[in-house]
Amino acid sequence: MANEARAGTQIGDGVVARWNLTPRAARASMWGVRATGCPEQPMYLGECSSDTMSRTLRGFGETSGIGRNASQASRFPRRTTWPPTAARCRTVCGMPRIKLDEVEQASHRALVGHGARDDTAGHVARAIRVAESNGNRICGLYYLESYCRQLETGRIDGLADPVVAMDRPGAVRVDGRLGFAQSAFAVGLPVAIESARTNGICGMSVEHTHTCTSLGYFTEQFARAGLLAIGATNATPRVSPPGGSTPVLGTNPIAMAVPDGSGGIAFQFDFSTSAVALGKITMALAAGEEIPLGWAIDADGHPTTDPRAALDGSLVSAGGYKGYGIGLMVEVLAAALTGCRLSADVPPLKTPDGEPHDLGQFYVVVDPTSYSGAGFHERIVALGESIVGQPGARLPGADRVPMDPVEVEDDVWKLVLELAGG
Repeated sequence: MANEARAGTQIGDGVVARWNLTPRAARASMWGVRATGCPEQPMYLGECSSDTMSRTLRGFGETSGIGRNASQASRFPRRTTWPPTAARCRTVCGMPRIKLDEVEQASHRALVGHGARDDTAGHVARAIRVAESNGNRICGLYYLESYCRQLETGRIDGLADPVVAMDRPGAVRVDGRLGFAQSAFAVGLPVAIESARTNGICGMSVEHTHTCTSLGYFTEQFARAGLLAIGATNATPRVSPPGGSTPVLGTNPIAMAVPDGSGGIAFQFDFSTSAVALGKITMALAAGEEIPLGWAIDADGHPTTDPRAALDGSLVSAGGYKGYGIGLMVEVLAAALTGCRLSADVPPLKTPDGEPHDLGQFYVVVDPTSYSGAGFHERIVALGESIVGQPGARLPGADRVPMDPVEVEDDVWKLVLELAGG
């Protein structure tokens, strides 16, 4: 296929892809590529092995067979050998392959060493592990240094004790007390599960926390408990309203995870409501490339292909007014219902110093058996079959196969070990 032909060439048991940015930047963008759509042309320079390449090609609509079920894989022949050998990976990419246990353990040591309580560090390290295993690099080790520096400066309270309240049936509130979202969610999860099963539906607000990074990490935990979950959160202002030029909304992601009735996930998605993830703009700037029209506007409100002008201006909503409406819905759920910051008031997320993020997440959690009973899962199966039966079509997040080990650049892993104290 066209994208594959110009993106890589076969070399033994691995594929070398030549991109216009560092391998880490390419890897950090994988989730955004898969979730929000991607440009027609590759954007990066550097080299990545066949696992990174196949994940990228999936985002471009290519088909590697990885992460598919058996019937899909038979229709979609592999383009690469999976997995590449460790020797090939290090030779071609210069990147070691790290076991997920090592990723989690090193992250835990780093967080504890910089001021997080042991159980809190465990929740965050687990989230990093899952992000890395799913190829969601920007929410994995990419964030670890920021976590540690903000623990040092007090932007994150690593000793915070989240408090759960339920003043009304079906209304679960968790005050994160300016600590990590992962530990606040963990405290509220069993309460919300019980509430949804008792009442048929519940809403859970996670309030006053650090950014939650991957929203899908949380919604999938409800789905594994047999519950349908929709989550929403906001972030720093990056998106202007249609007709305007001043950012007022964050990229405002929304996520949904659907249970399969057997303790697994039928499908799930997690994507921003902006036309493109912010990282695509910064990567284009670093590569010296233009961006497509329709991604962003400059400070005067004019459509631009200049990534610098885009960063000085704002992103636009996916789908114009329709995406803008969804972004507003997310803002209402994540800020107004939780009593946390509007996007316009959220400080920069990754700077070491500054005010705490004070962000909120809101989850709608439904027990499907309280409504359509067994018919729910019958219809989900029928829906899935009507989609995967079409060549080239897929259910998002279905049959996901975690990677273990995972590729991590030498300099990144050295930094992780340094933060971990060894």
